[in-house]
Amino acid sequence: MSLTVQDISVVKAFWAKIASRSDDIGAEAFGRMLTVYPQTKTYFSHWADLSPGSASVKKHAKVIMGAIADAVAKIEDLPAALSQLSELHASKLRVDPANFKILAHNIIVTVAMLFPADFTPEVHVSLDKFLQNLAWCLAERYR
Repeated sequence: MSLTVQDISVVKAFWAKIASRSDDIGAEAFGRMLTVYPQTKTYFSHWADLSPGSASVKKHAKVIMGAIADAVAKIEDLPAALSQLSELHASKLRVDPANFKILAHNIIVTVAMLFPADFTPEVHVSLDKFLQNLAWCLAERYR
């Protein structure tokens, strides 16, 4: 699913609106993923507290959202922008690539909750395409 020029424009504009709340978005989406999809907790079993809102969840969510912000900035070349993260997740962390799509879904749910007036169908389509492309690029090293 390739991103059109319009998709890129919509994602960049929407991200500009929501970026100041990226820590909140990340914490909610990541915490939600760990709760709704408990199989994703496997990769974080070394954390003392996996509950939504815990310090560990918030800290990792901030890292995730920073990577997404970087991907938005480099949206025209996502494979290159995410190459190192793909390698890390495939070779060292061995994260199931299906989890990238699960997190993408939870980010969509979260931004829809937090920004209902801005989350138009056009934004929904473009952001979903972007996040699915991001998930695909992260899974690249698994192939």
